[in-house]
Amino acid sequence: MDGDFAFAEQVAGVGALAEPARRALYLYVVGQPEPVSRDRAAAGVGLARHTAKFHLDKLVAEGLLSTEFRRLSGRSGPGAGRPTKLYRRADRQIAVTLPERHYDLAGQILAAAIEVAARSGVPVVEAVREAAAVAGRRIGSACSTPVRSLDDVARVLAVQGYEPRIEGSAVVLVNCPFHALARDHTALVCDMNLRLLGALLDVLGGTDVHARLEPAPQRCCVVVGTGPPSPA
Repeated sequence: MDGDFAFAEQVAGVGALAEPARRALYLYVVGQPEPVSRDRAAAGVGLARHTAKFHLDKLVAEGLLSTEFRRLSGRSGPGAGRPTKLYRRADRQIAVTLPERHYDLAGQILAAAIEVAARSGVPVVEAVREAAAVAGRRIGSACSTPVRSLDDVARVLAVQGYEPRIEGSAVVLVNCPFHALARDHTALVCDMNLRLLGALLDVLGGTDVHARLEPAPQRCCVVVGTGPPSPA
């Protein structure tokens, strides 16, 4: 999915909860142990039925709630009445951070590394490097458009939240998606990030660029460019 479109979708979902009545309905629905009807939701937050309908359907449209239809009487067949539309929390997960962060990806890499280290006895740092490379190859393989230039590389990295900026023959990454982790565990996380981006670039191909460690204030520790890659 295009990074700008995905970001817009996430923001729209969160923005839908800015309206007080809509937010109250959302909190009421997700706080119930089972899907609820429009009438029950309206009564639960003290809104008119038609007002509740408008806001509930808006929450569905934004992907925050989902619906199902069920006969509440428990009867079936002729005379059982029409099924009732019920609302429940949607499976979609929404998160917006500014600047963009991807602590979920870091968590997946570190969890996979710990499992490998515990199972095989491989040193944890080595396991983190390999797990980061696996994640990078997975991200690179999911890229559906050809990569033939620095602009193309920057576009791919923008989707991953790095806020790339082309400076001469290099792509400087203004944002670190793992900022808080890198601040507190610099050597481990910067090395993880290097392996992630190195594997991603290897899969993309099409350009003679590499990832290298080049720490500097106020940006990601990794730079992508035509110079030699950082040693393995």
